Amino acid sequence: MLRVGSVVMGAADVRRAAEFWTRALGYVPRDGVVGETWVVLDPPGGEPGPRISLGLSETPVQERPRVHLDLYAGGTADQAAEIERLVGLGATRVDWDSYPEDPDFVVLADTEGNRFCVIDTRGGS
Repeated sequence: MLRVGSVVMGAADVRRAAEFWTRALGYVPRDGVVGETWVVLDPPGGEPGPRISLGLSETPVQERPRVHLDLYAGGTADQAAEIERLVGLGATRVDWDSYPEDPDFVVLADTEGNRFCVIDTRGGS
């Protein structure tokens, strides 16, 4: 049976991207190594879950990527606090023109411009 092992994202600056994602998610570099062109980040404490791999890329960031990360927060207050924390780490808010009428998500970009969403998993509670 197959399982998701790693989500791979491109980065113009692998070290900067690794710093953002380690601080954002608490992930740690596999074997403690962050290379100039590649790093694999593991969930903290051996927890189960997909890895995040960051590879050096010269291709431009997609404004509407076909694949992105969804990060789950708790309710509205939790979501707002996480968004502010992530922005403080270097994420930016994305001016997203496709929000539904009452969205449960906010679109952000990491330090490399890769889009991701922060989801209110409690539906506004």
